[in-house]
Amino acid sequence: MDNLNYQPSFQKALFLDRDGIINVDHGYVSKIKDFEFVEGIFDLVKLFSKTGYLIFIVTNQSGIGRGYYSEEDFSRLTQWMKKKFQENGIQIEGIYYCPHAPDANCNCRKPKTGMIEEALKSYPLDLSASWVIGDKQSDIDLADAAHIGHSIAIGNRKIENAEYNFSSINECKRFLEENPAIINA
Repeated sequence: MDNLNYQPSFQKALFLDRDGIINVDHGYVSKIKDFEFVEGIFDLVKLFSKTGYLIFIVTNQSGIGRGYYSEEDFSRLTQWMKKKFQENGIQIEGIYYCPHAPDANCNCRKPKTGMIEEALKSYPLDLSASWVIGDKQSDIDLADAAHIGHSIAIGNRKIENAEYNFSSINECKRFLEENPAIINA
């Protein structure tokens, strides 16, 4: 009867933005031929996955709401991208996206927490031990709004309140390789 008291163990997660983090942000990328992985992204994500983090993608895709591309276009590209992660030994647990234009006042557009709430419906996550990596203020604000413990800003934008700031994915990767206790805690 011990399983009556079973509590699922809460897992730490890495929430990645897509455009500007996983792929070079060429603006409203919706076709495989236009998708260019950011140098070092697979190696960076492996640092997290090999230490027990579940990997998620949370991405605003206002190009759908603006009519620049369809949800089918997004889905096709997303499945291809997910396969490329698998080919590099990385399991993406979930991909959550906001298809709305910025003025839609939805609950899913970052920095609102709808995408994180959706992930929590399927996964028992320890948000306080989890990370967000993004290149915009809305990514870091999502971490704060959802009470996600750690955040990394990538790029040269002026982003406030990130725990760490790096100019590139490779710089971030090198730092975490040199300081593994930061994500192994």
